[in-house]
Amino acid sequence: MSTMKNLSATRRAQAGKGAARAIRREGRVPAVIYGGGQAPISISLDFKETNRLIYAGHFLTTLFTIDVEGEKIRAIPRDYQLDVVRDFPMHVDFLRLGEGAMVKVEVPVHVVGQEASPGLKAGGALNLVHHSLEFMVPAEHIPDHIDIDVSKAKIGDSIHVSAIKLPEGAKLISHEKDVTIATIVPTGGSKDEA
Repeated sequence: MSTMKNLSATRRAQAGKGAARAIRREGRVPAVIYGGGQAPISISLDFKETNRLIYAGHFLTTLFTIDVEGEKIRAIPRDYQLDVVRDFPMHVDFLRLGEGAMVKVEVPVHVVGQEASPGLKAGGALNLVHHSLEFMVPAEHIPDHIDIDVSKAKIGDSIHVSAIKLPEGAKLISHEKDVTIATIVPTGGSKDEA
């Protein structure tokens, strides 16, 4: 599960392109917190901390408690923009969350049990059809990744969405039907199964 992280921010008096440029010159990243039936709040974040969080991974699925000059706001990043040349953060959008809020997140798929898979041992190849899945999940239960087990998969076997253990309270939204997530396919040098 994704853990709650703390982030410190200062309120911005002005919004717009000119104000954002001035914030960046001060070594900060402009950001906005919106949603929750309240007015958007323009804030600025520390550049180094924001850069570290973005490049550490799982940024868009991490829940934050943002301290805006003493006011604690629970939020999740919805989007961020990077400079096209230098790859540093230009802006971050946060979605304000209430208690028990459901959020839409895209979670990466991790394959486990490859070393025990009879199909892979026989020379088959793993074909990962979907590298991530999209869920509606309670904000407190956002997973870092979804594991699919191929330890019993033989050549020609498929792993479907129905075989995956979903996080508590999660509802899959990226695929309506029982679609294939991964298959074990034969390669030119695999041994035939009879």
